[in-house]
Amino acid sequence: MDAWLTTSAAELGDGIEAGRIDPQALCEMYLEAIDTHPDSARIYSSVTHSRARLEARGAAERARAGLRRGPLDGVPVSWKDLFDSAGTATEAGSALLKGRVPERDADVLRNASLAGLVCLGKTHMSELAFSGLGLNPVTATPPCVNDPKAAPGGSSSGAAASVAFGLAAGGIGSDTGGSVRVPAAWNDLVGLKTTAGRVSLTGVVPLAARFDTVGPLCRSVRDAALFLGALEGRQGPDLRGGSMAGMRLAEVQTVVMDDLRDEPANAYSAAACRLEAAGATITRLDAPELSEAMGLAATVFSAEAYGTWQEVIEAAPDKMYPPILERFRGGRSVSAPDFVAAWQRLDMLRAQWHARMSGYDAVIMPTAPNLPPDVARLQSDGDYYVSENLLTLRNTRAGNLMGLSAVTLPTGAASCGIMLCGAPFGEERLLRIAQAAEDAL
Repeated sequence: MDAWLTTSAAELGDGIEAGRIDPQALCEMYLEAIDTHPDSARIYSSVTHSRARLEARGAAERARAGLRRGPLDGVPVSWKDLFDSAGTATEAGSALLKGRVPERDADVLRNASLAGLVCLGKTHMSELAFSGLGLNPVTATPPCVNDPKAAPGGSSSGAAASVAFGLAAGGIGSDTGGSVRVPAAWNDLVGLKTTAGRVSLTGVVPLAARFDTVGPLCRSVRDAALFLGALEGRQGPDLRGGSMAGMRLAEVQTVVMDDLRDEPANAYSAAACRLEAAGATITRLDAPELSEAMGLAATVFSAEAYGTWQEVIEAAPDKMYPPILERFRGGRSVSAPDFVAAWQRLDMLRAQWHARMSGYDAVIMPTAPNLPPDVARLQSDGDYYVSENLLTLRNTRAGNLMGLSAVTLPTGAASCGIMLCGAPFGEERLLRIAQAAEDAL
């Protein structure tokens, strides 16, 4: 039974369907693992024991009656602490929202519950989701599975840790600039960034609504597909028939291949070689529009984030971790005309990107250019914090700026991922490609 804690969500669902796994026993195993784990308080902001047991009992009854609601009915998952859950504190990792208890579940949590997923509780995150590092001295900094002294990646830090340490079968997070993909990569998981506007944000604490997305952190591409279906209240994508043979992959050289640290560079190169060996054709190309779009990032991200939170932040700025406060305040000097002009230009750059990439099945790049940095140094060296945070989010941000769907896969090297980017609202095809890539890797 202990193997259940490291089994993929899809395989747990298969076991429930076959009668080999009892959802109540599965739930109790996860709750015991959470309650006894030495770092549990750094991973979970709250554990919803009563809700989990009630939902697991319902899943068990449906399984016995042959009335399962879907392939993940009875599978226990965690939720990032920015998804509203009725009667449970949802504080987005910030003292500014301390004591905030919503009355209703977020749409995605409601959809997942209707699909039979078991809610284990809420996980810690970067403050208001505005950091790629996962460091949060205000509430808690979850551990990285590969290095106890390193940052876990953010902002869905606890979501990643809950899965990597066997305390959830999957974690639901959000991604505005890389907040699903970075922690997934640094903790050797699969992470899916959905297209902005595809998955409901109703009941999700915002950062920058034009970029905010919802997605899972999990153990396999099949898991990601099934979680996507559950979050949307529909059946997940069919992954059958995917193959690397004949795939045309674009390897962008602009920006995302600059200043790679040795370990991510070597892991990415080896992974790309395996994709080629499996039959893919990889073409290197430049995309100058990406470089220009990166120059707009501070305007379009920070201005919207500060505009969203200005009133709350300035009412009690002393409650925030100073580097996060400074990052938010970076948006207050952006004028409305500059914001509008930046978005108009970004729309044009997106059109150029899509025209350039139209002949390829996916775009590939290293998920993060660096390895998880040391937590102690991040806290003692302000310049290091800023430079590592910007570098950490650089490659994943490309997917947000271009409005893409994207998925990160483990390469086999610790804390090193390879990212595949697909067309907007092209998650179904992207996941089939990712399934073939996962098989090759």
